[in-house]
Amino acid sequence: MNKKSGMAVKDKNRKGYFGEFGGQFVPETLMTPLHELESSYIKLIKNRRFIAELEEMLGSFAGRPTPLYLAKNLTALCKGAKIYLKREDLTHTGAHKINNAIGQALLAKHMGKTRIIAETGAGQHGVATAAVSAAMGLECTVYMGTVDMERQKPNVQRMQLLGATVTAVNNGSKTLKDAINEAIRDWVTNVKTSHYLIGSVLGPHPYPVMVRNFQRVIGVEARAQVLKKEKRLPDYLVAAIGGGSNSIGLFHEFLNDRKVKMVGVEAGGLGTKTGKHAARFAGGSPGILHGTLSYVLQDRSGQITETYSMAAGLDYPSIGPEHAWLHQTGRVEYTSVTDKEALHAFKLLSAKEGIIPAFESAHALAYGMKLASRQPKGRIVIINLSGRGDKDLLTNIDK
Repeated sequence: MNKKSGMAVKDKNRKGYFGEFGGQFVPETLMTPLHELESSYIKLIKNRRFIAELEEMLGSFAGRPTPLYLAKNLTALCKGAKIYLKREDLTHTGAHKINNAIGQALLAKHMGKTRIIAETGAGQHGVATAAVSAAMGLECTVYMGTVDMERQKPNVQRMQLLGATVTAVNNGSKTLKDAINEAIRDWVTNVKTSHYLIGSVLGPHPYPVMVRNFQRVIGVEARAQVLKKEKRLPDYLVAAIGGGSNSIGLFHEFLNDRKVKMVGVEAGGLGTKTGKHAARFAGGSPGILHGTLSYVLQDRSGQITETYSMAAGLDYPSIGPEHAWLHQTGRVEYTSVTDKEALHAFKLLSAKEGIIPAFESAHALAYGMKLASRQPKGRIVIINLSGRGDKDLLTNIDK
């Protein structure tokens, strides 16, 4: 473990890798801005003024700390372990995405950038980026696939209201993968004035490390909160995984606590045997996508296969390289739940606890409740409620 960055590497000469995963697989034109970004990040993350600005924005703008909520009704229903929810849905803009957006936008401003480029699937990252850009006086362009724009209309309207230019992407599967492609093209063209604010622990180094570190606040808070409430650490942590930022944000602070088990929940879609899913560890293999080496859903020729999930934020064919390493080492267990299971959890939390979760978070809820029901009373399960679900209400939830 690299103590300075917290980054797990195979050897000290392989910067930007988690075991064999990670790296920088980008056009030569992007190497200079990546080096600039890395050096600026390393410098600023040690700067007291920058840290003070970051903490101020996380508190007064994002609304941190978020509560650790004991879901008494779900706990009683499951008849097993105590279920706690880390309430990232209560942050400004309604999801964990605001943590990283604040960090990177501040970084961009200190670097002298005047424009922010972003991509979004579920829209929560786009809304967070638009809100932060507005607060900091930065121009903002968000790329979004037309399929995602249709199923996430409320978030498109929010981004536009916040002053962002939402650019529709009508290529390929018209979802997150294609939005990222267009965002990268924009960045290549406008590197001098623009910062590409990646929304998850994806992309070339230093993004996976940088985004994870901006999301670590989730786990730092959860650790302190559960120790205060229960006088001990939890038995399990559960979080949904698209690219993997909300999950690694919760998990990272507990990685050295070997008794704390962790489960990442991917999108099983219509079932992993149907081909209509986004479960990278169930059907993927190591490959390169969007500048990093990780697990990718691809065919034998290395062509990216289409993914499927009712949750736009999980509908992506690759996964963060640190998750690939944690899977390979066995430190984190990875599983999946289907759309049907997630939709049931979505409705159950709404009816039993008065909390409407995002479809993405509902995947973690579905597995977390199943897990809690198999545990003896007295054990503790923390589920990361990564976002709120008002964005999903236009979707047919009566399936």
